[in-house]
Amino acid sequence: MSLRQMEYFVTVVHEASFTRAADALHVTQPALSHQIKALEKSVGGALLERMPRGVRLTPMGRAFLPHAELAVRSAAQARRAARATAGAEGGELHVASLHSLAVGILPDVFARWRAVHPRVLLRLHEYATAEALEEAVERGTADLAFGPSPAEPPGTVVPVGEEELVLVVPFDDRLAGRTAVRLPELADRVWVRCALEPVVHGERFLDWACAQAGFTPETAVWTEHSSTAVRMAAAGVGVCVASADVVRGAVGEDCVILTPDPAWRRPLAVYARVPLTGTAEAFVDLLRATWPPPGPRTAGSPVPPSGPTPLTPRPPSPTAPPARARTGPPRACHR
Repeated sequence: MSLRQMEYFVTVVHEASFTRAADALHVTQPALSHQIKALEKSVGGALLERMPRGVRLTPMGRAFLPHAELAVRSAAQARRAARATAGAEGGELHVASLHSLAVGILPDVFARWRAVHPRVLLRLHEYATAEALEEAVERGTADLAFGPSPAEPPGTVVPVGEEELVLVVPFDDRLAGRTAVRLPELADRVWVRCALEPVVHGERFLDWACAQAGFTPETAVWTEHSSTAVRMAAAGVGVCVASADVVRGAVGEDCVILTPDPAWRRPLAVYARVPLTGTAEAFVDLLRATWPPPGPRTAGSPVPPSGPTPLTPRPPSPTAPPARARTGPPRACHR
């Protein structure tokens, strides 16, 4: 079998049609059919079932598909890596990330990248959970991933800093004059929860943290995106937990940020299946320059159980600025 045959097979599956796949590949339909038949002969059985209106995978085809997809993606990554190492300024860089990081951190990074490398096209792949992000790297979907440090390193892992999780309340909240709050003080409050909430040791982080504080959080609203949860919290629907970068850099809402005491942070990293070279390495350097890591960790803070996306509580900085009351039309969240 050949890489071209696997590419043809993957395209037919994705298009669910020989006709559309031939158009996408810029080949004739008879030539495409010939290559698929040759591939099926080499693997020893039918991979596709021809239907009156399209095609569908056979059991053998379903088993073959993920490996064919990985081979095709790996070949594309190899071409991009070779061009990058040779100093080629054209081509693409595929970056995978969590939605919250894509909203809160990557816009500034991408803007600076475009100013320095205008001929390199960036393709962003967004995922809801750290587990989905890690699976995407294993499948070869992207050249690199930016997210929580993976539980099982796929190859290369480069630490780049920590993400801070904060609490969001409206300006007229009874806690709005504070900079920090201990979680037991919120036992009587309702919460705005997000489907993108981190998972720690098999539990959603807020459930775990509240259990440690001796109560179960009462949920008022479930949302799909963290930016929606922040807007709901700012309107007074309930308290929400969100990445500080999302709140400060992307939402621009009338709200107050409170630091949990002890503070919540999780390490972030760039990781990939292969060593980072060329444009991928340049992207990591730019990420570090645009989004510098925080200061040294304060010793003596309790650490929650390990899990897919570990979070480390740590005491808030004693020099944290005071919360600001609203003075005129709001433009962004304040602390």
